[in-house]
Amino acid sequence: MPANPKYLTQSKWQRFAKITAAILGGYFVSVTFHLALASWFNRADILITMAFSGFILWVAFMVIAFLAKNGWKIWMVYISLSIIFSLLIYLGQTYNPTA
Repeated sequence: MPANPKYLTQSKWQRFAKITAAILGGYFVSVTFHLALASWFNRADILITMAFSGFILWVAFMVIAFLAKNGWKIWMVYISLSIIFSLLIYLGQTYNPTA
């Protein structure tokens, strides 16, 4: 049963933005989130957990990207989250270098 065309994204740029945000943006956010946790807590435990929870989180971000109305806005959200988590990584490595 095909999808109703009125619910599909008509713009090729929006489709491109959603697909790339789902694959790349979701991956960047899930990896930077886990690396931010690893910079503040026990690295070995977090990185082992990342093998499973990272994939689940990535899939959740993929679904969120396709539910969004505007692909470019979801890209901005994912880039903002990645920057915030990168700042947390930097702060964690600066103030907690032995974790």
